[in-house]
Amino acid sequence: MATSQSDPQTSQGDPQTSRSDPHQSQDTRRRVLEMAVPLRRDRVDGSVDHFLALLQDRLPLWLRMLHDLTHRAGRGTVGGNLAPVARAGIDHYVEVQSAALPAFTSPQVTVRFRQALRDTGLGPGAEVEPLAAYLEAERRLSRLAPQVDPRASARLLLAGCFHRAYIELFVGTYGVPERDVSAEEIVRELRLEPAAG
Repeated sequence: MATSQSDPQTSQGDPQTSRSDPHQSQDTRRRVLEMAVPLRRDRVDGSVDHFLALLQDRLPLWLRMLHDLTHRAGRGTVGGNLAPVARAGIDHYVEVQSAALPAFTSPQVTVRFRQALRDTGLGPGAEVEPLAAYLEAERRLSRLAPQVDPRASARLLLAGCFHRAYIELFVGTYGVPERDVSAEEIVRELRLEPAAG
């Protein structure tokens, strides 16, 4: 949908496929560079350039972490697998959104960014799809509660990370749980795993 799709047979059969495949990261970097062309038109300061440089650096790492999660299906606990991802998501959103806020003060830049996301396939699905695939794999292994919707749960986990980052950007860290605590709370409150007993 929104990312370069990997063959499920290949990625499930060989846990090293995603980790050792530099092409996925290179493809993401290439797509961010493609987004840069329409966004850099009519720029008045360096905020768009800063945002794009940061996105080019951080997005491939973030997406690789999400894709690599599939290799954790059936290992450890679901919550234990997702907590570091949620923490990385909070970190990712704090960094990227802090650069995005000054870059998107112009409605024209925002409209061009939306179009560039559609054109490059780097929209929200780029994050949701690999996370939902992991949750679906865990569901097939009966490691999720029966009522869990993998796609909706993936969206909620990412939304929780984004919200936590947004709060930190605007009000600071006073009165806000530490990032590790927030990540654990986000995962726990999704109530993904079957109830014990």
